[in-house]
Amino acid sequence: MTRRLMMLSATVKDDERAFLTRNGRLTRVLEPGRHRYFDPLRKREIETHNVVRAELPADRFTVLKTALPEVIGELFEVVETRGGEIAIVSFDGRPAHLVGPWQLRAFWKVATRVDVERIDVASHRKVEPRHLAMVERAKQGFPLVSGLRAGATYVAETVVENHEAGLLYVEGKLVERLAPGRHAYWTVDRKVEVKRLDLRPQAVEITAQEMLTKDRISLRVTLTALRRIVDPERAVIAVTDVDGWLYRLVQFAIREAVASRTLDEVLSAKSVLDAELRDYVRERVKETGIEVTELGVKDVILPGEIRELVNKVVEAERTAKANLIRRQEETAATRSLLNTAKLMEENPLLLRLKELESLERLVEKVGRIDLHAGEGQGLDALLTKLVRLKANETA
Repeated sequence: MTRRLMMLSATVKDDERAFLTRNGRLTRVLEPGRHRYFDPLRKREIETHNVVRAELPADRFTVLKTALPEVIGELFEVVETRGGEIAIVSFDGRPAHLVGPWQLRAFWKVATRVDVERIDVASHRKVEPRHLAMVERAKQGFPLVSGLRAGATYVAETVVENHEAGLLYVEGKLVERLAPGRHAYWTVDRKVEVKRLDLRPQAVEITAQEMLTKDRISLRVTLTALRRIVDPERAVIAVTDVDGWLYRLVQFAIREAVASRTLDEVLSAKSVLDAELRDYVRERVKETGIEVTELGVKDVILPGEIRELVNKVVEAERTAKANLIRRQEETAATRSLLNTAKLMEENPLLLRLKELESLERLVEKVGRIDLHAGEGQGLDALLTKLVRLKANETA
């Protein structure tokens, strides 16, 4: 818009429309082209608007609707929603805006094809896949006039994995259990919430805490529990925090079990203690939709001085056991020698064989044997004596 002398002129482009006002009152809508008006008193103004994929501000539309109602249908696609109704506005076939309930919006349609799809969300809680795709496209496209991204207020979306159970709550009431997959719901005039529960076995570590045995010895016990949810509907009703509740339950169980046993019983009967804990916990979780598959003592931690005493006792027990085994082996060896002596006494030939066996072992260690026949005697005398010795032995 330019002023020169007493003339007002403006050029409206193809992608624009202009409002001509006189003394602040809207008088007409200007089409594309060159417009000139004689305006010596400067009473006229020209206001230009872009019309390509555009929306007219609500205040200007209200003025235009009052001043020139006959041009509304030609220039604008007016979207007016009721309660419980959502409208998806598309520009040239591409979703661009999501209009919530009780809204009035005006979109220029002189240069853009404007399509409007209305959805009765009061009767249809679930968002159809086609509508969800349009909402996603609107999120990626154009921001709403309010400044919020499309779908930020009106749609609740979640994805339930194969190992999960999804529970749908509407206004705080459990409505249904959702199958694995993608789910979306309209949140207009209602509170929609989806709780997802992991159905896979989960490990719960129960950390060590100080507790007293029956014989007043302080110790700490750490445990490991494996749990899984078998009935999600019952679990969410019975327990707010599954792991926290199970943690405290196992703590109570181990305290009761340790308090009724001495230190020796705790250390020596671990399998019995594990079985007792499992029975205690399973009895109390069977009505909650939770299953405890495994539960056992992982570590028993003793104070320093008690641990030293226990180590000394264990060392003494092992020493005594080693001495006992050594004595048993010595007794067995002595008994074997006695039996061998009796056999040799009853059988001289066996004794002779034993002597030869001993002689053989002795000879194996001898490197050389020297034979002496006596002074002045030769090899013949030595051989003669050997023969004589052999004859005497035979006799």
